[in-house]
Amino acid sequence: MLKKLILVFAFFFLLFSAISCKNDAVPKPASQLRLDYPIAKYARFSNHCPFEFEMNEEAVIKEDKNCGFSIQYPKMKATIYLTYKKVDGNLKDLLKDAQKLTYEHVIKADDILEQPYLNPNKKVYGMFYRVDGNAATNSLFYATDSIKHFVTGSIYFYAKPNFDSIMPGASYVKNDMQRLLETLQWK
Repeated sequence: MLKKLILVFAFFFLLFSAISCKNDAVPKPASQLRLDYPIAKYARFSNHCPFEFEMNEEAVIKEDKNCGFSIQYPKMKATIYLTYKKVDGNLKDLLKDAQKLTYEHVIKADDILEQPYLNPNKKVYGMFYRVDGNAATNSLFYATDSIKHFVTGSIYFYAKPNFDSIMPGASYVKNDMQRLLETLQWK
């Protein structure tokens, strides 16, 4: 009887041992953080300043002095800074300053791509710069009518510049800034 009891106990022990055994632990494969952003919806922004544009409805706009603006993206910790200057015989200096600001990032940038922007119907002429690499900003632009108005824009993130980490957000905000430039018009 004792032998049968030991055999039954051994059988159940082996059975529970077999059922409770799992596969060896295997490390999980490397994964990437998935960042999804809402599809951008744009609305026209206009106030007392001599220009207007379309901006993402998700962004929050604040007016600074002299028709300058900060367009903030709180969820992405990013801001587009716009500055406005009157052209008063100083167009050459304004262009030089805008280009100088862009090329100050060349130290950290892997590449700076220039994309001219011309819209003769709205009299908006400018340049859009895409800065690749770990620079403080990844996109800048300037726009002018060559007679009265000059606007510059740049994107800054409130994070250490690490292009690989902020690339999805940077791309999203860059597209918004490009839309801003393409819809810019003078009043």
